Amino acid sequence: MAVDLSTLDIDAIIRAEARSRRRGAWKIGLGVLLSLVWVVPFWFLFLTIFKSTEEYAAGNPLALPQGVAPFLDNVRRAWELGGMGQAMLNSALYGTVGAGAAVFIAAMAAFALSRLDLPRRDAWFLLIFAGTVFPFQMYLIPLFFGYQWAGLLNSRVGMCLFYTAICIPFPVLVLRTYMNGLSREMDEAARMDGAREFTVFFRVVLPNVTGPMAAVFLLQFTWIWNDLLFSTILANRPETRSIMNALLVFQGSYSQQGPNIVMTGALLASIPTVVLFFLLRRRFMEGLRVS
Repeated sequence: MAVDLSTLDIDAIIRAEARSRRRGAWKIGLGVLLSLVWVVPFWFLFLTIFKSTEEYAAGNPLALPQGVAPFLDNVRRAWELGGMGQAMLNSALYGTVGAGAAVFIAAMAAFALSRLDLPRRDAWFLLIFAGTVFPFQMYLIPLFFGYQWAGLLNSRVGMCLFYTAICIPFPVLVLRTYMNGLSREMDEAARMDGAREFTVFFRVVLPNVTGPMAAVFLLQFTWIWNDLLFSTILANRPETRSIMNALLVFQGSYSQQGPNIVMTGALLASIPTVVLFFLLRRRFMEGLRVS
């Protein structure tokens, strides 16, 4: 069907296109501005870690470094003086065991709360999830005296037990919501073939929730890795100290070494979580999509 061009308001169309282009330019400009605001701290970080202590103290902090050689020396000094190696191993242990055990226990709890005919399932779920309602600071005093009484203070076992317990509620929420969306016909077909509940869980349900489990594992591992409050109170000895606690002690004890050494240590502490995210990014995105 032919269009009568005489009935169209050409000027209105041109004005609408101009407004659309202006809105697009504003969006691009705002995006560039926000990107610059986000990048500036990282730019300052890289300017600092590539300078020696003398170069940082003598010149402008925002001046370009003279070379990359001081960076390796900064890494060595931060690793040796700050006890980064032992602290990173401790945090890796706490994060892997705590987050891994918490996610697996949460998966079993979510299976029971969503796939089994348990009495008062909602009440059990609220009881589990109630641990996230109260501020975590409320747990410090009873935890400290309880760990002191049980002999778990400043021990790796005690830290793994604590992180496992405190990381269970959120994965239960995520996995329960996801399992509720899975078809129950799979469970019934497996039971008709003689499968018990553990078989249904391990062979039928668990393979279908690997994406959400990877997503919550990454989130909980990152939280454990970045935790400073509980690691400072419950494990403050050098042999059990976490990476965030080691950075705090390093900043206070070796501040005379220069900000370049401390910021290099902070950069080293951030590398494992970034690497883990890239390793699990596909599973993480799948878990976010389906949940």
